[in-house]
Formats: sequence, structure tokens, C-alpha cells
Amino acid sequence: MTSRTPLTAVIIGLILLGCQARAQSAQAGYSAAGLYNAANAYARAGKPGMAVLNYERATLLAPSDPDIEANLRSVREPLRLPSESRNALARAISLASPTMLAWSGIIGLLIVGVSLLTGQLYPRHRLARRAATVVGIAMIGLTVANGVVLWPRLHEAVVIASNTAVRVSPAPMGDPLFILKEAETVKMGAEHEGFALVQTRAGRTGWAARASLAPIVPFD
Repeated sequence: MTSRTPLTAVIIGLILLGCQARAQSAQAGYSAAGLYNAANAYARAGKPGMAVLNYERATLLAPSDPDIEANLRSVREPLRLPSESRNALARAISLASPTMLAWSGIIGLLIVGVSLLTGQLYPRHRLARRAATVVGIAMIGLTVANGVVLWPRLHEAVVIASNTAVRVSPAPMGDPLFILKEAETVKMGAEHEGFALVQTRAGRTGWAARASLAPIVPFD
């Protein structure tokens, strides 16, 4: 069992490397610049929901771009929508690109795997192997930290329709509990028959039409 562990780590690393390359190829036209330009066009056309959605998606790819942040604020402020507040960990990680952080984890996994493998072949070089393992674990840690920061965003969506009603149940009847503003950001949970369970930043919850919401992290 022990002899298989290093080899397994290397194989897993190579598989992840291939998946990452395939994902980048499939998303070749999905860029921060393209999303930024689309957001600007929506803002000029008076569609704040789609503008905020595309600015938010551009921010995921270029988290430290000041132009994206400034334009995002310029759309939110007239609508009296709060701006995002990032903690110290999020601000530190934003200095690196998501792609670089993803490669950091993959390369770190490979380093750890190779270090374990060479330990079986060259047991005398313990100091070098330990140093390489520490570096690899640190690189993996950066990717894990980035995942922790991005995890909440997987459940966030932007309201892309004006005056979106939030109801007590997933049914298009009865009086709404409250109204969501276009371009507002909410947490999106369970879905049922064309509705999604949402939660506002103020903690209010209810069911809104799924067609009026767009996830910040696209899954299609």
C-alpha cells in the first residue's frame, strides 16, 4: 500500500493538469476584458442587472482590476446598493490571478507526489525532499485558501429583472413578501418549478422567479 501512494499522487496531479488545460481551452472566449466591455455596454443601455452581473464575473477573473471595481460602484451607488466588502484574506489572494492560483495547486500536488516518489528511490536525500514537500504543501495551501474565499460566490446571483417579487412559496400567486431591486446580489439556494429560494444581505428569505436571477459563477 505504501509504495502506491506516491504514484497515485502523481497520477491525480496529471489528471488535474489535463482537466485544467481542457477547461481553459473551452473558456478561451470568456475573458475579463470581454466581460468588462459587455458590462459597459449594458450600463450604457440602462440594464444595471446585466451590467453588475458581467462586472462581477469579470472581477472573478481579474480581482484586483481598479477599473472594474470603479465601474461596478458607479452602477450600484445610484441604486443605493451596497458594495462588496472583502476581508484581509480575500484582498491578499486577489493580488494573484485565479488561473495562477489554480496552477499553483496543481504544481504543488505534483511536487509533493514527486517528493514522495523520490523518497522511495533515494532515501538519503531527506532534507531536499522535506524542503520540496513544504513548498508543494504551501502552493496547495494557496489554492485551498482561494477556494475558501470563492466558495460563497458559488451561491450568489444577481437580480437581472426589475421589481422581482419574492414570495412565501414557489408559486406565482398571492401577495409578495418583498421586492428585489434590479442589480441586487442575493444568495440562491434550492430550486423548485421555476423558482429559487433566495436570501438578501439583510437576511430576508423567500422564493423568486429563477428567470429573474443569474448566478455570478456560470455553470453552463
